[in-house]
Amino acid sequence: MSQPAEAVGLRNQVRAWWKHLPVLERAGVSIGLELLLAVGLFFIDHSLAYAVIACSALYWLRRLPPLPWKLAGQLVLVLAFIVFGVWSLAVVLAIAFAVFWLPPRYRRWALPVVACAVTVLYPFYQDKMFTIPVFGVWPDVATGVYMLVFVMMAVGLNIVVGYAGLLDLGYVAFYATGAYTAAWFASLQFPHTTFHLGAIGIDPHLPGIHVTIWLLLPLAGMITAFFGILIGLPTLRLRGDYLAIVTLGFGEILPQIARNSDNFLGTGFNLTNGPNGITPLDSLGFGNRLSSWTGHVLPANYLQCCNAKVLGHQIQSTDLFFWTAIALLLFTVFCSMRLQFSRLGRAWIAIREDETAAAAMGVPLMRTKTWAYASGAFFGGIAGAYYATFKSATFPGDFFFNISVFILCMVILGGMGNIWGVIVGASFLAYLNQEGLANTGQWINTNVHIGSHHPNLDVPLYASGIYGLIILVVMLFRPEGLIPSRRRAAELHEGVHDEPLYDAAHAGAEA
Repeated sequence: MSQPAEAVGLRNQVRAWWKHLPVLERAGVSIGLELLLAVGLFFIDHSLAYAVIACSALYWLRRLPPLPWKLAGQLVLVLAFIVFGVWSLAVVLAIAFAVFWLPPRYRRWALPVVACAVTVLYPFYQDKMFTIPVFGVWPDVATGVYMLVFVMMAVGLNIVVGYAGLLDLGYVAFYATGAYTAAWFASLQFPHTTFHLGAIGIDPHLPGIHVTIWLLLPLAGMITAFFGILIGLPTLRLRGDYLAIVTLGFGEILPQIARNSDNFLGTGFNLTNGPNGITPLDSLGFGNRLSSWTGHVLPANYLQCCNAKVLGHQIQSTDLFFWTAIALLLFTVFCSMRLQFSRLGRAWIAIREDETAAAAMGVPLMRTKTWAYASGAFFGGIAGAYYATFKSATFPGDFFFNISVFILCMVILGGMGNIWGVIVGASFLAYLNQEGLANTGQWINTNVHIGSHHPNLDVPLYASGIYGLIILVVMLFRPEGLIPSRRRAAELHEGVHDEPLYDAAHAGAEA
């Protein structure tokens, strides 16, 4: 007879054996292995050994009875970091412990409020934070802007992949469309036309099209949503691998158009300036009149500020871009949450779970899928336009296929269908790509050596392989992602197993 699914494969057998051990025995083995790991890492880097001990303590604190043991353990841990002089980590843990001691109905609101407050205040304490073992110092504010932009795109792709279950490998096309929309209408790209609408910080007689970025952000979203509909319409009858291949084709077409449209269709019209890209772009700002009305609280021009010093921190233009990116991300998250629990969102989930059953129940597949592509594209376009404004440049080399896979990895790592999981996964991978891998390489070259030989690794060169390894590990041990939605986790763990419905062995074949 066929074996139960839990007993098939070495990994499942080891997992079953581990679960059958007594609880105390499992705890003892786990703590022993953690201590051995800490001792081994102590000879490589002391801070890494302390980090292992701290993470182990946090893990086991969760399993203690709330009163008095868990509370006492948390107090001891916070006091230990204060004694060792790691004040920033002690404050972080104290805030986290305080939030989790709130009653569940208050904690539900306290967690996002505290997370938003901590993020908004990041420029004020970034340089005072503790050093992370292996990864080094905390990311600077400019890296924070990069991370927020990619989180926005990941939340947008989550609508297509996580909610509707449509595998999209061409999301970079939406990113590129938004970026070039901002570049066309806020630069010198079309010098034979002079049109100004609310642009700040430039000569009113400067040639080109110069529209205020505040209008360009929603305009980029709407134009990109229109392109999302055009891309979505030919794919509505496709599923699975066929859908992925078609979207991959669209994702490859648009960057090539951007690269070769300095002579658009052989007409001599310079649409994208080819490989040289479009630069510079007009800056964000609120203009002199609105800035003076608000007592210069709202800056006239992001690139020409700032004189304010708050809480000992000199406000810089990068801080303003960072806070604006937070506002755009909050808008994206709010819309995504409202869509998830709307009638349209439930239709997307129905299509993801069983497209045939959804159609039989009256869900209009064509319209529903089109809305998924348009909604996801809208936020990708806003993110692309904003990041192009932040960099003050748009280049076709920024929109390779790897970006689509990178954003898809963020959604898979965090947990498809869960906004908070996607935010965590996107933040982690975006940080690795911008600073984390370089810092890790520096740590390896400094601390790891064989005898007198020190390696000289350039870790960012292996970025694709590292991301692939991360996704491979996640798919093997936690296929639903780090922070999955309950529905998605149930689909993966409680769905129909890939087993025959009956035993195909002939009668009498058993021993």
